[in-house]
Amino acid sequence: MAEFTGLGEVAGKRVLVRSDLNVPLERNEGRTTITDDGRIRASVPTIEALADAGARVVVMAHLGRPKGEPDPAYSLEPVAARLGELIGQDVAFATDTVGDSAKETVGALQDGQVAVLENVRFNAGETSKDETERGAFADQLVALVGPDGAFVSDGFGVVHRKQASVYDVAQRLPHAMGGLVAAEVDVLRRLTVDPERPYVVVLGGSKVSDKLGVIDNLLGKADKLLIGGGMVFTFLAAQGHEVGKSLLESDQLDTCREYLSRAKDAGVELVLPADVVVDTAFPSGDREPTPTVVPASEIPADALGLDIGPEASAAYADALADARTVFWNGPMGVFEVDAFAAGTRAVAEALTKVTAAGGLTVVGGGDSAAAVRTLGFDEAAFGHISTGGGASLEYLEGKELPGITVLEES
Repeated sequence: MAEFTGLGEVAGKRVLVRSDLNVPLERNEGRTTITDDGRIRASVPTIEALADAGARVVVMAHLGRPKGEPDPAYSLEPVAARLGELIGQDVAFATDTVGDSAKETVGALQDGQVAVLENVRFNAGETSKDETERGAFADQLVALVGPDGAFVSDGFGVVHRKQASVYDVAQRLPHAMGGLVAAEVDVLRRLTVDPERPYVVVLGGSKVSDKLGVIDNLLGKADKLLIGGGMVFTFLAAQGHEVGKSLLESDQLDTCREYLSRAKDAGVELVLPADVVVDTAFPSGDREPTPTVVPASEIPADALGLDIGPEASAAYADALADARTVFWNGPMGVFEVDAFAAGTRAVAEALTKVTAAGGLTVVGGGDSAAAVRTLGFDEAAFGHISTGGGASLEYLEGKELPGITVLEES
């Protein structure tokens, strides 16, 4: 259990673990189904390691964006049940965060047992910008494990947030990085400090504005930058092309022109699709898709782009073929619909070949990780699948992540 050396002996101790259990749920006829349990599975090794060492494990996590008060729609109860299935033991569930149920549940834990607290975002102190309010909630969380307790930070998806269960608790207890966070940080450092070349970055998703910092920082580091997804149409418009009804951020046109110019000056190959798949409307349940492939420079005025085309898919796969380091964040199209999933599938397939050839491939969490699972790829075929899309992006932007710095500085 090398990842917890900073805590010393944990047997018999109550240990607060901040995990990322923010998984998608589907509700149908009163039944709740977890549609992607990837983050729960990623949290298991650290929780199991602590339990196996005799700790009394108290898991903190959030789900969705409740407004600082209890909301049954965002309860962690089904997540706690799934965690129990994965670790092979009953997991106690507290129906509040720091109230009577939490105190009773934590107090009843025996060595090696695990409990999950209700959604920490049911308490306004968790996300408060007021340090006093946030600190007061952190004090209540710390009180659950007592003065001899400890804290393990293992929710990489939230380390870019200065929140009570991520940041303030770490200031109040002996602490350590969990195995998941340590692995994430190690991989991201390999992407930013002397990466093996050729280094290719693939960026997709809906908006250029979501990726501004990453593009800005990586233009000086990557050898190739492949652009797909909804964000591609702002780049195409910046080149003077018609994009029809496609997603367009008009306020980012000058920024895209600047990036195209900077990439050329820096010798970075910034690649846009030669063709795209369009339809006359966004996919919905009440109409069959009617995909059409058109040159990226000839998008009809009444159409919107929903995927990169077959020529672009082949070109992107070719651009990735000799890569030794790849970071991918954001799908190439609306991968949830088969008619618009080919571009994302082609990129994912190309990454598996880079991995097989010994290169480092990193899938940057969020929709990219969901696409890997939705499209049926073996997760082991990728070097690393991040659990934190936003945290990964902020790290690659060169930003300081409060949940990491607090562990390293205090």
